[in-house]
Amino acid sequence: MGFELIVDRWLHILAGIMWIGLLYYFNFVQGAAMAAAKADGTAAGISKHVAPRALLFFRWAAVVTWITGAAYLMRASHLSFADAFLLKGTSATIGLGAWLGTIMFFNVWVLIWPNQKKVLGLVQADDAAKAKAARIAFLASRTNTMLSIPMIFFMVAGPHGLPTM
Repeated sequence: MGFELIVDRWLHILAGIMWIGLLYYFNFVQGAAMAAAKADGTAAGISKHVAPRALLFFRWAAVVTWITGAAYLMRASHLSFADAFLLKGTSATIGLGAWLGTIMFFNVWVLIWPNQKKVLGLVQADDAAKAKAARIAFLASRTNTMLSIPMIFFMVAGPHGLPTM
């Protein structure tokens, strides 16, 4: 395995840990904490200082994860980027994980982030628009949480030879 492949793999793993770790933080920690903080009037600190910074790392970790995963698929001699995304041959298993990761990446940048900007007041929105945006971001985030389980399975199964196709 060449040096570039090792770097790609480790950057992919590290960025993926950050991305999925923050996804789980938002879904299992911050959501419940925000509800409690709203009830006692302390939510402003979370929504002003914590959430925007966490979302910054969340969305850019998604970018780095996707790019390094694609680079790994293009450089690895035993895999094929095209075969992975067409779910063909020995690259099909990791391809399922790559497709799930791609859907999750789309959700982060197209659904979660634009709607969170409204919820956090980073862009103008009335109360009805904020409520709708919160619901869309919530559903996309929960979808990503559920997709993360099979995504991790297929990403790990492929390189370890688990025949799933």
